[in-house]
Amino acid sequence: MILPHRYLFRTTSTTVKAHEYSGQVQDFPWHVFAWTDEDGVEGAIEACCQSLDLSGKRLGVEELVMRVKEYNLLKIFAPEVVISLADPLITELRLVKDANEIDCIRKAVHLTEIVLEETLPKIKIGMTEKDIESELVIGLFKGGSEALPFKPLVQTGTSGANPHATSGNRQLAEGDLLIIDFGARVDGYISDITRTYAVGAISEEKRQLYNIVKESNQAGCRIAKAGISCQAVDQATRAVIDSAGYGKYFTHRTGHGIGLEAHEPPFIVDGNPMILQTGMTFTVEPGIYIPSLGGVRIEDDVLITEDGTECLTTFSRELITVACST
Repeated sequence: MILPHRYLFRTTSTTVKAHEYSGQVQDFPWHVFAWTDEDGVEGAIEACCQSLDLSGKRLGVEELVMRVKEYNLLKIFAPEVVISLADPLITELRLVKDANEIDCIRKAVHLTEIVLEETLPKIKIGMTEKDIESELVIGLFKGGSEALPFKPLVQTGTSGANPHATSGNRQLAEGDLLIIDFGARVDGYISDITRTYAVGAISEEKRQLYNIVKESNQAGCRIAKAGISCQAVDQATRAVIDSAGYGKYFTHRTGHGIGLEAHEPPFIVDGNPMILQTGMTFTVEPGIYIPSLGGVRIEDDVLITEDGTECLTTFSRELITVACST
């Protein structure tokens, strides 16, 4: 069953019995088959199978959501059920956002930017990546974020050369590049932005890397519009970095869709011919990662509009210096 996040059923009771709750959302009836830790999920799934008379029918599931336990129980209580992947149908439903969904993403972006603005002055030489991550997390929850879409990534120095490294105990040092990648969740919808900062005075080479990535980001945002393919956007960002001689250090796709999840279609990657449509939301996040120097990434959340592209992220893309004093 697919419902907007705000309609998700919640209960704090530990004694709810099956068939006790039902309701209707936009003329679509729903029913909760509840279970307790004491009774286990088996009875609820059996009751659900009987109520829906699933045996012999086709049941759509999401490939990365259906667990083996539930799958096995379905085969026990509805042995003739035909399990099919519903991902293509669900993807089609979620690809294009309506006005309400876009408003939620805007709010998530706005909250993220507020927290980033409040955190930057707190950053000092000697702080660890985890220290900064803690400031971000506290700020997000104080600002009203729901469960975070992903664990914030704070990377400094050479740890920034791994784009997916989690925050560690490395301390900020003069001359480092600092990557901050995080997001908020508002009414179920998420934001995902990245900015890279100079920790004190940095080398001219690192400054040049930053400018190359910024130009790459701008190239991707410029070309993105309805009617353009996902791979064309990836090719535009990659061409800038390739021409500067750093192509082999751009080690991931240009971007991914954002919505109810932090990574969902459309995927902005070479080889994806999907055509962008008005209402699609996704990231543009080129990067350069050099083991001996660290990394640079600039990530914006963008919306395809009837007139072109709107960058939902408004935070400065200029190279900002943090931790100017201890």
